Amino acid sequence: MEKNFNPESFARIKVVGVGGGGCNAVNRMIDEGLTGIEFISVNTDAQALQFSKAKVRVRIGEKSTRGLGAGGDPRIGRVAAEESAEELYEVLKGSDMVFVTAGLGGGTGTGAAPIIAQIAKE
Repeated sequence: MEKNFNPESFARIKVVGVGGGGCNAVNRMIDEGLTGIEFISVNTDAQALQFSKAKVRVRIGEKSTRGLGAGGDPRIGRVAAEESAEELYEVLKGSDMVFVTAGLGGGTGTGAAPIIAQIAKE
């Protein structure tokens, strides 16, 4: 018995890697060949973001960090995410499930991940 699956009926799943650790996790998932998921990399560090394998890349905090990263300061990561809230909302809208992955201890992942989770919830 053959079953036809309509991809439009599947849940729209997005995995968001935040900061260096989160973006590295997304790269590993892409390398493993996971399918049916939209991968998004989010970082304050413009140079690090260039190495992301995700098709969707969002540089946050353009005004506050000028692409130089959060310097290990979660307050800067939080401000960067708040500054870029509209852009983050645009890439997350229409999702059925959003998974946020970040390494805690750095500035961007620690500070921005909770803001991104809140935006995804909305």
